Amino acid sequence: MLTLTVICASTLGGPVEAVESDDSLNTIGIKLLELPVDRQDDPRARRYIIDHLPPGATIQRKVEIANRTEKRRQVQVYAAAATVDGEEFSFAEGRTANELSSWTSLGVPDLDLKPGQKKPAIVTIRVPENASTGERYAVIWASTTSDPVPGAVTKINRVGIRVYLDIGPGGEPSTDFRIDEFTASRNPDGQPSLRVGVTNTGGRAVDLSGNLLLTHERDEIKAGPFSVVEGTTLAPGQTGNVAIAVSRRLDNGPWRAELTLVSGLVQRTAATTVTFPDPGGPPTTFKPGTTHLLLAGSGAAGLVILAALFVMIRRSRLRTSQPGQPVRRH
Repeated sequence: MLTLTVICASTLGGPVEAVESDDSLNTIGIKLLELPVDRQDDPRARRYIIDHLPPGATIQRKVEIANRTEKRRQVQVYAAAATVDGEEFSFAEGRTANELSSWTSLGVPDLDLKPGQKKPAIVTIRVPENASTGERYAVIWASTTSDPVPGAVTKINRVGIRVYLDIGPGGEPSTDFRIDEFTASRNPDGQPSLRVGVTNTGGRAVDLSGNLLLTHERDEIKAGPFSVVEGTTLAPGQTGNVAIAVSRRLDNGPWRAELTLVSGLVQRTAATTVTFPDPGGPPTTFKPGTTHLLLAGSGAAGLVILAALFVMIRRSRLRTSQPGQPVRRH
């Protein structure tokens, strides 16, 4: 399971690097051991704590902390602040608190782990009765400090699980987003790329991934699929961009571009025709076509609709050619 890993250059803060890591890294790890029954099919809910609660409610989630190093480790487990801003999920330094982290407690805040040992911990989130409506963000961190070495900088290794918690009465807000314009560019070295605007039109944050398929409009040569650069997170109402690095060998086109974006269980597809500029030329923006959006987004349903329309038109023509036949009412 992928988790967010942070390496702090010193105990005083300083530069912070965030990377995605897997269980093969020789470090500590943290992962979810359970998720809500109604989110079993949501891949995001298997990586992050995602839920919707009314004011006054309490939830608990079990996580597992692992020591993958060859030394005994003292691990601190705690919640700290996070935000969704600038097209990304951002976490605060150290133990900086916000509303959600202040509502969150850990049953075992300190763990003594032998090499290769794993232990569970319970995350409890208690929402106050007077909590206002809206989505909050935090991170459940497992943190350990490197062995002290005279004259060396102390390193803090942290791995964390994101928390997306929406507060409000009634049912959970819907998750949705809209694919906006495509912008094609080519840098002075000749590397082409695409940036695509996206607007979060739902009531929950979205973490966007996906792929792009290109088809040359003159000779039908296909290129891709090219993966979307992951890391774009948008809060409700926010607009941002996803980036796609495509093959350097692509000519200017025109190319038929079909983009599929996914966040959890929500998938949207849009298509348009793009032409890449010459090296170093100004970027060019293209709007997705309405017809392309309907067919790409509907998939098999779109074909069924077209087939139904064909049958209706055919029946209408048959009735017109037989004026003596009564018309059936439906």
